[in-house]
Parts: sequence; C-alpha cells; structure tokens
Amino acid sequence: MTIDPSLLPSLAWFLVIAKHKSFTKAANEMDVSRAALSQHLKSLEQRLGVRLINRTTRDMSLTEAGLELFSVLQPAMDSIQTMVHGLMDAQSEPTGVLKVDTSRTAARLLLNPVIEVFLQRHPKLQLELVINDGLSNIIASGVDAGIRLGASVDNGMVAIPITRPIQMAVVGSEEYFKRHGIPETPDDLVQHNCLAYRFSSSGSLDMWRFTSPADGQQELIFEPKGNAIFNDDESMLQAALQGVGVMKHLDVCVEQYIQSGQLKRVMASWCKPFPGFYLYVPTRAQMPAKTRALMDFLVAQRT
Repeated sequence: MTIDPSLLPSLAWFLVIAKHKSFTKAANEMDVSRAALSQHLKSLEQRLGVRLINRTTRDMSLTEAGLELFSVLQPAMDSIQTMVHGLMDAQSEPTGVLKVDTSRTAARLLLNPVIEVFLQRHPKLQLELVINDGLSNIIASGVDAGIRLGASVDNGMVAIPITRPIQMAVVGSEEYFKRHGIPETPDDLVQHNCLAYRFSSSGSLDMWRFTSPADGQQELIFEPKGNAIFNDDESMLQAALQGVGVMKHLDVCVEQYIQSGQLKRVMASWCKPFPGFYLYVPTRAQMPAKTRALMDFLVAQRT
C-alpha cells in the first residue's frame, strides 16, 4: 500500500522528538515552538490510530509502537540525508558520469583535442561520449548534453554557441582541378566528380546548398553525383586529398589542408556563413555542476 505523502512531514517531526526524547530540545533544533511539535505528534497519532509517545509534563518515553516506528524511520532518514548531501555536493563540484551526445565531426573537432585537459581539470568526472550523427531527443535519450550544428531549440532546452559561425567549403586537390578545371557556379559542378555523403541515420544524401552571391538570398540545392558515396567524412576527405573528386565539408574541417596547399577551395562566394556548433542542455536552472563545467570549458575554448 502506498503511503500518504501528507504523512511524511509529521513522521519527520516524530523522528526528531523521539531522537531527543524532549519537546524542548527538538523544538530548539528545528527552530519551532513546542506547541507546534506537540500538535504534529498529536495529528500523527490520530491518523495512525496508535499512541507513539507517552508523555507527562516532565517526562516522555516511546511506546512499543513508537520504538518500532523509530527503528524503521531512523536508518531510512540517514539514507535520505546521505543522498541529499550527495546531491548538494554534486551541485558544487563536478562529479559522476557526464554523458554527451555528439556527432563524429563535433567530437573530432571540439572534444577529442581537449578531453585530457578537461578530465585533468575535473578528476571526479567520468566522460561518456555517445557518437550519434542523427538528430536525437537529448532529454528522452537520458544524456546530460548534446552538441549539434545550429541553434534549433526544443521547448525546455537551451543552446549555447561554442564555435564561431562557419561555412561550407567546396574543395578539391590542385591535381584534380588541373585535370578538370575549376567550377565557378553550382551549374559547373554537373561536369565534375562530386563526392557524396550519405547520412547513416536517415539513409539520405547530404545535398549541397548554395546562396547566390548576387543577392545573398536565392538558395540553390545541388545533388552531388560522382563515382563514390561515403557515410564517413574522414574517408571522403582522404578521397579528395588523393584527387578523386570535389567534396563539400565544413570549413573548419579542411582549413589545415587548404593552408598547406593539399586542397584548394572554390566557389567560396556561394557559401554563406551559418551558425556553428552549439551545446544543448535541458535548462540553465539548477544545472548540475558537471554540465556547467562542460559548458564553461567549451565556451572558453570557443574559436
């Protein structure tokens, strides 16, 4: 049988009275009047239909029923207090398992390079990365935070930017462009071997979206067609480096190869900046210390 929740406060008052065997000492500890304590006890006994404490104007003692109730309540309350103190400590110091849902690209760019530093800074944390390239419900999946492109926020969620706005970059090797020429518009891409990416979660191809530099508004969608399709961006990148074809990727993922001359960027004016990566958390209110630690760390690392 489920206990009536309204009984719980009176049971807590009884426990304090029984522990001190004194209304005066119990009232002093709880900062309430003796009359209020006496009324709580009287109400509890009436609802239970049993006397718990024998009392006179000078003395009190637990009845047999009171002793039995006290012997059950005391260890239960000790466990509750231990749990409450643990929860309060968790709010002040990052501890426990921090579960983060992230795409492979976000993990590679934002988390993998700094995991050691983050965990050294917070030695009581255990980081669990859930690699997921699809869109997932962070609350329903039971994770503490998620990292995704853009700021599409569901009710009850907060999105915190952790990178600068980014662009898509169309790139290929110098060798490839020497053989096939340099595309200047989306229409030119029809003549090129475009490396395609297929999402593992949905099975659909990643369309290439461009914005006309003429007005900055007109959007063009291009379906990449070529002799290779990938569901791993690293494999696609290696193919582009080998001169297999042209690929589209986040500019932050190919910057080092452009700077080194291994890849050449084309059609930059057709690629409009858009919001970068965001950290998604359920709410800022009563945010666990472990989640706040990750948020503060990633914001500080923002590039």
